[in-house]
Amino acid sequence: MTLSRVSPDSSNIAAPRIVVLATGSPLSRIFVTGLRKRFPDLVVLREEPEGKWAITRRRARLLGWPQALGQAAFGVASRLIAKQSAARFDAILKSHGLDPAAEDVRAWQDVGSVNSLACRAALKALAPDVVLVYGTRIIRRETLRAVDVPFINYHAGFNPLYRGQHGAYWARTVGDDAHAGLTVHLVDEGVDTGDVLYQAVSAFDPADNITTYQYRQMADAIPLVIRAAEDALAGRLAPKRVALPSKQWFLPTLWGYCFTGLAKGVW
Repeated sequence: MTLSRVSPDSSNIAAPRIVVLATGSPLSRIFVTGLRKRFPDLVVLREEPEGKWAITRRRARLLGWPQALGQAAFGVASRLIAKQSAARFDAILKSHGLDPAAEDVRAWQDVGSVNSLACRAALKALAPDVVLVYGTRIIRRETLRAVDVPFINYHAGFNPLYRGQHGAYWARTVGDDAHAGLTVHLVDEGVDTGDVLYQAVSAFDPADNITTYQYRQMADAIPLVIRAAEDALAGRLAPKRVALPSKQWFLPTLWGYCFTGLAKGVW
């Protein structure tokens, strides 16, 4: 396997061009830091976060206002849950060598949205060999067609059973620990509906909760994303369809989260 290519305008061997589409969140910084250990010259195009009110209105159109407002209330509560989980966060970061502070997001290129003209122009200018994706909005057809290379996404859920948000949490709420895991897949225009490249089940600690699951999953995901990128560069991607029911999950409401925690002990 080779991870280099011949530059079209010279006989020199050029390093592979890896572009990452991500937000500036701590999980995104962990993701990029882990990838840099294998691909130190990767370029990050950063998407600006969507406003919370815009998110709530979109959820209301899709699910109704009671559900959307309950999800917004959970979003506020989750900050308190995260603060109370500081010791568990530290344990995950230390035991798996994850470091959100190692990546300087000031060096990333801001594009507004992954679906913006700026993002598509940046992709065309960078001419990557593969695009890696984490935590962005749903990528539209125009961006996916901006460059003729694989777009590979890491999703913190076992597709297609747990598409959408907080897949490991939802799997655990129904006693499905066998599918409390993650998926690395090709990106299409759907919500985590692209063909699967790799999947893994994560082992959680009793101290884990909805705010820490994805940090634990990230430790398992990074090596698989690197493997998928190497497959893409070597021309050996082997996408597959997984014969499981397909369902999209959303953020829990505050009252739903509390009920499930009290009734099932899953937080």
